[in-house]
Amino acid sequence: MSMARQEAYRTLISVLRKNHGKATAADLTAKTALPLETVRELASAAADEYSGRLEVTQSGEILYSFPRGFTSRYRGFRAGLNRALEKCGLALKTAGIWAFKVWIMGILIGYFTLCIALALCLVFVSISASRSNRSSGRGRSSVHLDFSIFTLLMRRWFYSELIMSPYRSYGGAYRERRAPEGKKPIYQEVFSFVFGDGDPNAGWAEKEKKAVIAYIQAHKGVITLGEFMILTGKDPVSAQRDISAYCVEFSGSPEVSEEGTLVFRFDKLLLQKDRPSAGLSPPGKALRTFSANPKKTNNLFVLINGVNLVFGSYFLFKAATAGMLYNQVQTAAHGLYGMTFHLFGQVSANPLPFISVGLGLTPIIFSLFFWMIPLLRSRYNKKENSKIQFENFRKESYKLIWEHPDLVRENDIQVRSGDPEKSRDRVIKEMGSYSGVDLSVNERGESCYTFTELRREKEAAEQYRASIDAKRAELGETVFDSDG
Repeated sequence: MSMARQEAYRTLISVLRKNHGKATAADLTAKTALPLETVRELASAAADEYSGRLEVTQSGEILYSFPRGFTSRYRGFRAGLNRALEKCGLALKTAGIWAFKVWIMGILIGYFTLCIALALCLVFVSISASRSNRSSGRGRSSVHLDFSIFTLLMRRWFYSELIMSPYRSYGGAYRERRAPEGKKPIYQEVFSFVFGDGDPNAGWAEKEKKAVIAYIQAHKGVITLGEFMILTGKDPVSAQRDISAYCVEFSGSPEVSEEGTLVFRFDKLLLQKDRPSAGLSPPGKALRTFSANPKKTNNLFVLINGVNLVFGSYFLFKAATAGMLYNQVQTAAHGLYGMTFHLFGQVSANPLPFISVGLGLTPIIFSLFFWMIPLLRSRYNKKENSKIQFENFRKESYKLIWEHPDLVRENDIQVRSGDPEKSRDRVIKEMGSYSGVDLSVNERGESCYTFTELRREKEAAEQYRASIDAKRAELGETVFDSDG
């Protein structure tokens, strides 16, 4: 926006403030001495920035109203603070997710592999000690733990996914090992279990905007607020706010038909070379899913995390009870803790802090997070899916009401989930607050709704479009070519 235009915009806002947030285009023109077209354009920008409303008077004039005051959605300390907090929150969230992803791979792979290696090492030491005892006639030494499950997990997790080279040897010749078709790398499966697979409706705003623009172009550059609600499924308040943003972004302007219906014209969107499409609204939003993994894969991660929790609890308990366990002649006799203490004692005079914190407390905290995040995400998805289901239902219901404004039976509005009565009543009240609704009961005892003003809006919109000269939108023949 140029300096002159910014000054004109500030002047217009100042006049609106003095008029207590209500004025027509003629009022603003008289008090600012700005051209009428400029006033209309700037007033639309003000309605977008300050969440204003457009009201139609009995004389057919548009009254720009700002009942929410003049708190900018884009400028000022509060708006700047909200943007900063949003960016800061997004940055912290991204950093936290990546840090936890590194932590996940470190614990699930590093810690799990270390503990499995220590457990297998203890088995080998125990077997060696047993053979030594049998040869000396002292009997067979018992092994305290059964590690068959650990070796099984070792093969599934560590050997098959991490150690094996991307090439296998068959008869001395190397062949490429290919993952099964559709099989994701294991780290992606882990992240899918913990963090999900992203928003299935990413890019929805762009799809919706394209659908609205296509609809406008297919209907002579004109759209009503009711039609905008049908296309987007937004409630009247949100629809009024968003269509004001469309007017600013796509050079639209509010107009009043001869019947007193408010319409929005976007003449510049009609200057296109291609033939306009039908402008169909995109289908409903997709529901969020917990994970794209098979159930058995997620169960495996739960099992591995449980094994880590057992190991962590074991080391933390032993560190608190056994404490400084010095090197013994028969390491296996003192179990996994004794052998671990002995091994790490070779590189540190006091391995107790590493064992208690690194092998005990850290994996316990990790295991709790590893279960807590999916649990919280599952609850969040449930809440979001409930919201998405209602938005899809509202969009379908608005379309049904728009197509049959003279008679909508209660049973015509089908509710597939949630509270049917509550959802149906909410939709009827929202549409009724926009166009008014009359309630009646038929001979079967069914509640019937009539939206007379909505029917008038449809008829007025069609008549308004019929009065527009279609040739105005034609590009015509080329009169100048830069190539000569």
